[in-house]
Amino acid sequence: MVSEKMLGLGSRRSCIRELFEFGRQRAEIVGRENIFDFSIGNPSTPAPEEVKKAAIEILETESSDAIHGYTSASGNDQTRDAIASSLNRRFGMDFTRKNLFITCGAAPALTATLKALTYSPECEYIAIAPFFPEYRCFVEVSGGKLVVVPADTDKFQIDFDELKKAINKNTQAVIINSPNNPSGVVYTEDTIKKLSDILRAKSEELGHPVFIIADEPYRELVYGGVDVPYIPKFYNNTIICYSYSKSLSLPGERIGYVLVPNSVDDFTSIYNAVMGGARGLGHVCAPSLMQKIIGKCVDVKPDLTVYERNRNLLYDSLTKMGYKCAKPDGAFYLFMEAPGGDAAAFSEKAKTLDLLIVPGADFGCPGHIRISYCVPTDRIERALPLFEKLIKM
Repeated sequence: MVSEKMLGLGSRRSCIRELFEFGRQRAEIVGRENIFDFSIGNPSTPAPEEVKKAAIEILETESSDAIHGYTSASGNDQTRDAIASSLNRRFGMDFTRKNLFITCGAAPALTATLKALTYSPECEYIAIAPFFPEYRCFVEVSGGKLVVVPADTDKFQIDFDELKKAINKNTQAVIINSPNNPSGVVYTEDTIKKLSDILRAKSEELGHPVFIIADEPYRELVYGGVDVPYIPKFYNNTIICYSYSKSLSLPGERIGYVLVPNSVDDFTSIYNAVMGGARGLGHVCAPSLMQKIIGKCVDVKPDLTVYERNRNLLYDSLTKMGYKCAKPDGAFYLFMEAPGGDAAAFSEKAKTLDLLIVPGADFGCPGHIRISYCVPTDRIERALPLFEKLIKM
């Protein structure tokens, strides 16, 4: 006998992974160069040179025990000091190492936080559509329930009327992802201020805090000087889940953190519960070498040249063809309306051209398609005639 819930999770891949695997199999038949895979957010730009230099310096100058031995469960002290100092410089905060818990990327950061906050099966977490599909898995495995607020498909900000209706006595947190996967849209300062005002009022009314869980792997990936509001400056009960996967092109290295600000209600209990949540999920410590590398690279900025060029090329070309798209200000995704309204059927039609684009149902927007443009530019250039053919099929 096995857990039916875990069997289901292990037997059914996400729609993104299904497309990725389809492309891998097709590549063996028609050649990798003939597969136009826009399914997965796997950065194509190399990690910054500073990452390589930091790794070499550490490997050449430090002892094996220091490089490969265990750190404390919460992370290397020097790395946490470096991250806190960087955040303080950038955002005018007053964090110290005690606010940070180093994790194997944003997914474990989120699951540890959800485990920490879920005290009964009635606990609810609100996701704003469109949202990363794994939120549903993370919340349900934590023992809670996911509640979805329908998308504002006009500007992809937040439908506040729907949000207010969704909040009730069981609401533990609202999950915020900005820049957003899949839309690439950045929540404005006005949006964050209004959200904060609503949650403060609701927390007062309900007699317990409604947290914001800010999922921020794309924070550094923004274009044209767009500002990404730092949510703890606007709302005290914010918990940040961060990853270096996208900002430093290190998706396979799995390194990130949970940040619990001092301003969070009952800070000590929340932080310790996050540690307990991580422990219960099998966390021992994040990879020691990667912690040291990150400690030396906290202020390194990603080179956005290719992503911005790809965004402009794809957005300008698709809109000229007649596709309707939200213009992304961040991340590396473009979210467009599926011509005809049936995104699943449109994605299947695209597969006949070996063009892999993700239907939006799992993101909470069944009439939309996600295109990941963190790919070599020539893949977009060669795919454009296929997009033009597709819209006419």
